Amino acid sequence: MKTSRTNRRWIRRAYLALAVLAILIGFSFLAVSVVQDLRQLESARSDNVQWTLAQSEVEFLEFSQQLHVTGDGSAADLAMVRQRFDVFYSRINTLENASVYRSLLENEAYSQALAAVRRFLDTTVQFIDADDPALNAALPSIIENSDVPRAAVRRLANSSLDSFAAAADQRRSDFAQTLVKLAVAVILLVLALGLTVYYLRRLNIQKTRQQRETAETAARMDTVIQTSLDGVIVANEDGNILAFNAAAEKIFGHAAEDVIGKALGPLIVPDHMIEAHDAGMARMKAGGEKRVVGKGRVQLEAKHSSGRLFPVELAIQSAETETGKIFIAFLRDISIRVAAEKELIEARDQALAADRLKSEFLTIMSHEIRTPLNGFLGNLTLMQDTKLNSQQMRYIRNMETSGELLRKHVTDVLDLSRYDVGYTKMREIPMNLASFVQSIVDNQSGMAAKNNTTIEWDWLGPPSNWVLCDPDALQHVLMNLVGNAVKFTNEGCVSITLETENMTEGSADFIFRVSDTGIGIAGELKTRIFDDFVTGSVAYDRNVGGTGLGLGIVRRSVKAMGGEIDVESAPHVGSTFEVRLNLKKAHPVVQKRAKPKAPQMIESLRILIAEDNEINCAVAREMLLAEGHTTAEVYDGAAAVSRVQHETFDLILMDISMPIMDGRSATRKIRNGNSPNAQTPILALTANAMASEQAAFLADGMDGVLVKPLSRAALQEAIRSLVAKLRAPEGSPVESEHQNEMREVLGAAAFDKLRGSFMVEAENLNRWLQLDDLQDLPEIAVRCHKIAGSAAVFGATQYRDALIAVENAADSGQPDSVRLTIGAIESVWLTTKASL
Repeated sequence: MKTSRTNRRWIRRAYLALAVLAILIGFSFLAVSVVQDLRQLESARSDNVQWTLAQSEVEFLEFSQQLHVTGDGSAADLAMVRQRFDVFYSRINTLENASVYRSLLENEAYSQALAAVRRFLDTTVQFIDADDPALNAALPSIIENSDVPRAAVRRLANSSLDSFAAAADQRRSDFAQTLVKLAVAVILLVLALGLTVYYLRRLNIQKTRQQRETAETAARMDTVIQTSLDGVIVANEDGNILAFNAAAEKIFGHAAEDVIGKALGPLIVPDHMIEAHDAGMARMKAGGEKRVVGKGRVQLEAKHSSGRLFPVELAIQSAETETGKIFIAFLRDISIRVAAEKELIEARDQALAADRLKSEFLTIMSHEIRTPLNGFLGNLTLMQDTKLNSQQMRYIRNMETSGELLRKHVTDVLDLSRYDVGYTKMREIPMNLASFVQSIVDNQSGMAAKNNTTIEWDWLGPPSNWVLCDPDALQHVLMNLVGNAVKFTNEGCVSITLETENMTEGSADFIFRVSDTGIGIAGELKTRIFDDFVTGSVAYDRNVGGTGLGLGIVRRSVKAMGGEIDVESAPHVGSTFEVRLNLKKAHPVVQKRAKPKAPQMIESLRILIAEDNEINCAVAREMLLAEGHTTAEVYDGAAAVSRVQHETFDLILMDISMPIMDGRSATRKIRNGNSPNAQTPILALTANAMASEQAAFLADGMDGVLVKPLSRAALQEAIRSLVAKLRAPEGSPVESEHQNEMREVLGAAAFDKLRGSFMVEAENLNRWLQLDDLQDLPEIAVRCHKIAGSAAVFGATQYRDALIAVENAADSGQPDSVRLTIGAIESVWLTTKASL
């Protein structure tokens, strides 16, 4: 603002100087004009122009008289004639050629008279210049012709007098106009001087007012600065303090009168930063970079008068003044805030540590609970193969039911953790809602019959059965809602209705309503029914059990699918849970009915079991022996790695958590080694059901995951899949049976489209691998893992194994192994591409 006022002041001064200059130039011009006019008037009084004109007439008369008095033609008379003619001739030449007479040539009468005289002279001069006899003979003719120029000479004098009179009048008129202009200029000058005086007076008044306002502003600013809660310090370019407010006194412990005029650095800058401060001041004084000035608030350390260092928040601005550049620093003691932030960081770290402990606790509990549970349920399965009486069988089935209930509770806790940490990736596959809901109704019909409750379902409005959805997530939601409705309804009715809204060409809002006529939910409970570990009222606790996690997981599942859930309920009337999902429509998938297959005998396999728990090891051994397989057992990962160096196995069951060496490390060593079992199928046998952990097992090189508690059916299915893979035609890069199955599930059009996308992705990956300089091994592992999953979908097992080999080598950080495995991919892909 000060710069703006200075600019305006200079502009006013420039305007005033230009006005004075213009007035001086105008007066100078008028003065010169007056002087010139006076000189012209003065020269007109002394000029003999008119006398010369009059004299020309006299000289012509004397010439004419001389002609008449020359009678006898004597030489003396003829000489006088020649003399008088020459004088007259010279006078006419003067009138023709002198500059003072040129203006008369514009007078027509003057120019005609002069021309007549010139003709007479030109005619007569030849006789004048001749000898005396010739001149004497021509005298009569000359006398006769002299009457003509006499009138012309008279007209010359008269016409010139008129012209000179008019010119004199014009000069007097011009001089009068010049005097008038000078008078006007004087008047204007007087007015200008008056306006200038008025303007200067106004400027003086404004300056006085501005000085008063400046003083008032300075007083206000000083008051603001002195009462500011932030410390304000003003310093010049040399770093000397010009102002030091009360807050700065309190912050730094210095009195203002003691520091004014002193250097800023030694007073408030910490000793270890004083050199940087001095260098910065010198740099800014030299016009260099401003690293702090004008950069907003920065956090630094400052020094108290006692020598104590403390954190401050600093903002510096610069300003130009008449005495030079100044720097204004705003400082705030942030010791309390920094301490609070430190406490918050510590609290955050503690919360993160607690969250990690929670995850570790869930992982440990998953293993510790599922491991004995595996032994418990496995032994129950084995006992059912023995000879039991009906009472023993009833007891075993009750124990199995309790064990399955315990496993469900453990699964609920793990599902809760999985949703909370964000592992909620949803699939979109075609599914038939009609058959899906019917299967849920069939599943719950037995429980409903025990409660004398009917269960039914139907569409409201036209049905739209085929959609793209994650059937596992939707099943989890509806099974919980329908199961709760059946559980809390006695001698009543449970109904499931489906409805569509906002129908478009490609999608619609699907509304699933589960209504019951049960005991209902109290009003105070409805607001937290979807919270974790809410089990309802005392009546709920008295009749049914549960962890209270079911609806909490349902809410998370619905949210993960992009939907909403709500409930309407009244005590002793019933409840209605409404789930709203936006689902894409799908084309019906024609599923061929599989022909009944005759029981297929599986050839005997040699299987290595790596399991540190003796009971679980025994359960797996007995299940495998019952299927006709042979087994070998080790109790830690290191022993498994050592055993596979000398023996050949068809399958390895690898526990994850083992002493000495865990299952993941053992798998990586087997895959990267040169043992006969480097490519032997390895199945993870683990109590960890976390999806992220299972994905990590596959990334380590395992071929599948069996989650404890281990069931005979799951074990048989895993072995059957491996046997089918081993029996695939030798050299065939694609499992045609798996490919055909995927074509039936997805439909021919969708399958072909996805296969084309996979082939493009694989081509791009192969090209990238050939060009990569092996500098980013983690990126190689990630991309190979991604395409390997797609290859498995289309049955490209050889190509998938080649990618996993590259991935494992990249994960182990071995560039040479990565280079070798990449070199083998090209040929595998060419054969796979031909088979696809």
